[in-house]
Amino acid sequence: MTNSQNMEVLKIIYRKIITASITVSIFSVLFGFIVPNPFGDTIPSISYYLLSVAMAIPVYLMYSFPAILIYGVLTSIISDKVSRFIAAKTGNQKSEIIISGILHIAFGLILLFYSLTASILFFITDRVLQKQNKNYQLLQAIKSLAIPLAVWVFFMVFVYLEQL
Repeated sequence: MTNSQNMEVLKIIYRKIITASITVSIFSVLFGFIVPNPFGDTIPSISYYLLSVAMAIPVYLMYSFPAILIYGVLTSIISDKVSRFIAAKTGNQKSEIIISGILHIAFGLILLFYSLTASILFFITDRVLQKQNKNYQLLQAIKSLAIPLAVWVFFMVFVYLEQL
């Protein structure tokens, strides 16, 4: 592999890490509001609902972040590479996004609803970042890890203040 090919691969990995940071934050907040109590207890009031949301989001973050960062980044790279290969072989470049989307969904079926939602969010977020056509750097990828951390801290502070 040439130096320019190595740099291109690194840029893709950096973009995927940024995508994972954004995706896990959106996913956790979304699921916090949709499934504030994953154990199915009754939510008797709005204040209890909001507290349940604030308590669920950090938990969703802690469990989903490693999975989305590792599994999501790897399977997304595989999906993109396979879809580019198939699109190049068929000569139909428009099929690349469709094949990649299908592969993202297929890889997201591992835990059904939860992982499927995460994989779709990952795919959409990655396409938005890819469309911006920026050259993402290592420092940006590292800084992006502050996004889920900030979300986690925000909701943990919210829970702490409510407990006072």
